[in-house]
Amino acid sequence: MHLVIQGARLADDDLRQLAHLADAQRIERLAPGACRLIGAQQRPGIAEYCARASLDFGFVPENRKLAGMGLLAIDMDSTLITIECIDELADMAGVKTEVSAITAAAMRGEIDYAESLQRRIGLLHGLDAAALARVYDERLRLSPGAETMLAEMQRAGVKTLLVSGGFSFFTERLTARLGLDYSISNVLEIKGGRLTGRAVGGIVDAEAKAAKLRSLRNELGIARERTIAIGDGANDLAMMAEAGVSVAYRAKPLARGKADYALDYVGLDGVLNLFAGN
Repeated sequence: MHLVIQGARLADDDLRQLAHLADAQRIERLAPGACRLIGAQQRPGIAEYCARASLDFGFVPENRKLAGMGLLAIDMDSTLITIECIDELADMAGVKTEVSAITAAAMRGEIDYAESLQRRIGLLHGLDAAALARVYDERLRLSPGAETMLAEMQRAGVKTLLVSGGFSFFTERLTARLGLDYSISNVLEIKGGRLTGRAVGGIVDAEAKAAKLRSLRNELGIARERTIAIGDGANDLAMMAEAGVSVAYRAKPLARGKADYALDYVGLDGVLNLFAGN
């Protein structure tokens, strides 16, 4: 196994101490903020040390290569992008406090996602549809490292799927902008230029995300172990469980505890370092 260490600040002393803790054979620099400890052992104290030093870590099989992966599924809100689009729409509707509280409870797994989404969409009733474009143009930002990660995935031949419990207005634009292959999301109903407070069709919840990953994986003939899923909340857990490699990005504790890897301090490009030799 290799031990990948990443952080905004990666001190030589931290690397030496971690190499000693893991009884690693040598240290290999991957990037300014990332190193790989070759031949590392999974021993007590490593997780605790990294937590104190604000470092992300992950034990990676030495034969895992990015070129061997076939499909990446990534959540949108608070994962691919830095915001929750529905919270920003709610801000424009004057109901952000109420909607944000429901969003947070849903991401912690305290409320059924479908129920929470219906309640939140209902609070947007009457909002001018122009608010969707305002959120996209004025507030939506990609997470750090997102474009680098996606470009490398695509260069390696990995198919990309944007899976969102958010809205098609945003996923469609991001899919075109980033050259993604597939997407699934909810469709807001608009009548007379205003949101009706309802969604069209079924709700994309946790199971719908997982089902889309399964069906696409089967359609493309890609084995489970050759899939990657990245998410941040409770409604991503079923999807992440369907993947060979799961990554929790700036995630809620529930998702962080279930994922193979957690990235709390580096950008999405840190995902690339989890594949030996890329």
